[in-house]
Amino acid sequence: MVENDDAIKNHHHQTFDVSLDMHQQEGSKCFDDDGRLKRSGTVWTASAHIITAVIGSGVLSLAWAIAQLGWIAGPAVMILFSLVTYYTSTLLSACYRTGDPVTGKRNYTYMDAVHSNLGGNGIKVKLCGLVQYVNLVGVAIGYTIASAISMMAIVKVNCFTKSGGKDPCHMNSNIYMISFGVVEIIVSQIPDFDQLWWLSIVAAVMSFTYSIIGLGLGVAKVIGSLAGISVGSVTQTQKVWRSFQALGDIAFAYSYSMILIEIQDTVKSPPSESKTMKKATFISVAVTTLFYMLCGAFGYAAFGDSSPGNLLTGFGNYNPFRLLDIANAAIVIHLTGAYQVYCQPVFSFVEKNAAKRFPDSDFVNKDIEVSIPGFPSYKLNLFRLVWRTIFVIVTTLISMLLPFFNDIVGLLGALGFWPLTVYIPVEMYIVQKRIPKWSPKWICLHMLSIACLIITIAATAGSIASIVIDLQTYKPFKTSY
Repeated sequence: MVENDDAIKNHHHQTFDVSLDMHQQEGSKCFDDDGRLKRSGTVWTASAHIITAVIGSGVLSLAWAIAQLGWIAGPAVMILFSLVTYYTSTLLSACYRTGDPVTGKRNYTYMDAVHSNLGGNGIKVKLCGLVQYVNLVGVAIGYTIASAISMMAIVKVNCFTKSGGKDPCHMNSNIYMISFGVVEIIVSQIPDFDQLWWLSIVAAVMSFTYSIIGLGLGVAKVIGSLAGISVGSVTQTQKVWRSFQALGDIAFAYSYSMILIEIQDTVKSPPSESKTMKKATFISVAVTTLFYMLCGAFGYAAFGDSSPGNLLTGFGNYNPFRLLDIANAAIVIHLTGAYQVYCQPVFSFVEKNAAKRFPDSDFVNKDIEVSIPGFPSYKLNLFRLVWRTIFVIVTTLISMLLPFFNDIVGLLGALGFWPLTVYIPVEMYIVQKRIPKWSPKWICLHMLSIACLIITIAATAGSIASIVIDLQTYKPFKTSY
């Protein structure tokens, strides 16, 4: 059993460690049943984490997605994805503890839950881990691109208004991606997920800010068609591929399952973590769906067939330029927090394995006390500093190399939706609840999984087709907007 002093000393190294079957005395006021410091998360902090992850830059591409699908299919697909996401998230939250939902062994990460329920180091577990971490890194790249676009939009709006619309104000995105990367290097030194609660709350407020502004600007116009973008505007083949890509965009807008277990691990009990998480998921999905419907529908109503991939860049006359500046600044602030929410599992995975592989290395395991006037002392870990800095630099360079925001959004949504949001949670839930094979519930769960697989294949094909088209006119590191 780990001593209390060691638990305190190593707490920030253990946020996402593989579950240990340790138990402190049941009435401990300082420690949970696994020997770790008492968790303090509530339904509201969990909701803030989810909203920060869900209402990301993907909301700005929903008007474009509805433009491809039309007034009927667009909202219907959005509601469908919200229901599937909510349902499978409740299945996943039931797998936080293995066995008993109140006293069972905790799983601190998505991969811990997969390992505990699906067992061993089989190909299914390894593929799941690969898809999860590739998806998380991809989200970091997408958010870097989106933040650069928003920063450029602020500069461009002011340039456009000063020139009276005569200067097209083209600019290169590289410097803005580098600026965002520098900020993320600093913010990434926050050691643990549970210490990000304040950043998630700020980010959630910012997400509502720019969503409301985008909604308000979209209300100004009312145009559009029942069946989506007309074939006259694009070819029949392009319409098909764009419709498929739109499915990926909507899927991306709801993607957060790969970090749900990590969020759940910050929640206190009683009540059981799964009950709290179900409430947080319901609140978050309901709120985000309402905003998505409003932003997507009014964005399409404002622009019709010409709905842009980024809603806020579509207001070409820039008349409410101060309002646009506020919205774009809110996006940058929000993405600063969202980037961290998605990257913390990646950071912890590498740091946990490094500590396990090099247990005697001071570079990996030793903390250095750094005194900051006016603030509590900060424990600086050199490996964390170097590794997280390298990670941010690499994702920034990839963002500069492949700045296709809308295409990346669609591809990430497509690749991550079925395996991480549907298939794995369904398989784990069947094992966890011991659902008999070929029982009505077993059949229904697999029918849901197969239907979502078909949607994922279509969305992936559409996104890849769009990337191939964009690559025909692409010049590395020379993208301008």
